[in-house]
Amino acid sequence: MDNRRSNKKAWFFVLPVVALVAFNAIIPLMTVVNYSVQETFGNNVFFWEGVKWFEQVLNSDRFHDSLGRQLIFTGIILSIEVPLGVAIALTMPRKGVWVSVCLVFMAMPLLIPWNVVGAMWNIFALPDIGLLGYALNSIGFDYDYTQQPLSAWFTTILMDVWHWTSLVVLLAYAGLRSIPDAYYQAAKIDGAGAWAVFRHIQLPKMKRVLTIAILLRFMDSFMIYTEPFVLTGGGPGNSTTFLSIDLVKVALGQFDLGPAAAMSLIYFLIVLLVSWVFYTLMMKNEGQ
Repeated sequence: MDNRRSNKKAWFFVLPVVALVAFNAIIPLMTVVNYSVQETFGNNVFFWEGVKWFEQVLNSDRFHDSLGRQLIFTGIILSIEVPLGVAIALTMPRKGVWVSVCLVFMAMPLLIPWNVVGAMWNIFALPDIGLLGYALNSIGFDYDYTQQPLSAWFTTILMDVWHWTSLVVLLAYAGLRSIPDAYYQAAKIDGAGAWAVFRHIQLPKMKRVLTIAILLRFMDSFMIYTEPFVLTGGGPGNSTTFLSIDLVKVALGQFDLGPAAAMSLIYFLIVLLVSWVFYTLMMKNEGQ
C-alpha cells in the first residue's frame, strides 16, 4: 500500500496559467458566441437571431470562394515547404562550425515580423522597381502582381515559402540529430544506399517532428493574414482574399458583427477539425 501523501500546493502554480488562458481565450470566445446569435443596432441593445448568421455564412458563395482559396493555398504551401524543408535539413552539416552558421542562417527569416515580411516583398516584387519584378520582366515574363491574379498567387506563395520553410528545416534537422550513429553504422555494414537510409532510418525517426511541422504549418498557413494583406490587400480583385482577410473585411470593413462572429466560429471549428484529422491520421500507426 502506498502511504505517500500528495502535495496539492503544486496546483497554485497552475492557477496563473488558467487565469491567463481564461482571460485571453475563453472570455473573448464567449463574447464571439454571444454576437453570433444576436443582432445589435447600437446603444448596447441586442435582438435574438438564433442560428440565422450561421446559415447565412454557410450558404454564402463569398464564404465558399474564400474557403476554397484558403484550402488551395494551404495545400500548395504544405506540398512545397515540407519536402523542401526535409531536403535542406538532409544537406546541412552534422558537425563543425558550419552547424551554427547554418542554424543561424535558417532562423533569420523566422525572426522578421510578419508585417515587415509583407512590406519587404511588396517592394521586392514591384514590377517596375522591385528586384524580383524587374528581373522577371527583363527575361521575358509578363509579371505584375498588382494586376495579374496568377502573379499575385505566385508572389504570395514564394513569400510564404521564403518565410516559413526554415521552421520545417529546423524541426527536421532536430529529428535527424537525434538519430544515434549506431543506426548509420549498421546501415553502412549492410551496404544500404542513401535512399534506403532515408526511407528506413531517417524518415521514421523524423515522424514525430514532421507531424509537429505539418500541424504548425497547416494552422499558420490556414490562418495567414498579415503577410498577404500587406503584400496584395487581398487583390487584384478578390484573387488572394483568403478566409482570414475576408473575415476582417466583414467584421471591420462592413461592421457586420453577427455574420463576422458566426464566420469566425466556423473558421475556428474548421481549423480545429482538420488539425485533429491530420494528427489522428499521422499518428495512427505510431504504436505499431
